[in-house]
Amino acid sequence: MALVEQVMTREPYASATRVFWIVDNGSSHRGQAAIEIYFSVVQRKAVAPNDFTHLDQLRQRLADFQQRYNATARPLGWKVTPS
Repeated sequence: MALVEQVMTREPYASATRVFWIVDNGSSHRGQAAIEIYFSVVQRKAVAPNDFTHLDQLRQRLADFQQRYNATARPLGWKVTPS
């Protein structure tokens, strides 16, 4: 909850109409590592190459990525095998 408070009390999130958080409760995806994984995906899939000439272009690219991802995302078929 400390992270939520830290983020949501700052602009642009404090005045945003909606903010989407992508989280899970898996013990292997907590803390700094989860944040790094999320931003790594966004960097590779939406931000690179960094060819923006204005901040509005970045905002639009991120919004487009979110919309496309939400429309096409499917559950992963995770399988664990004993080693």
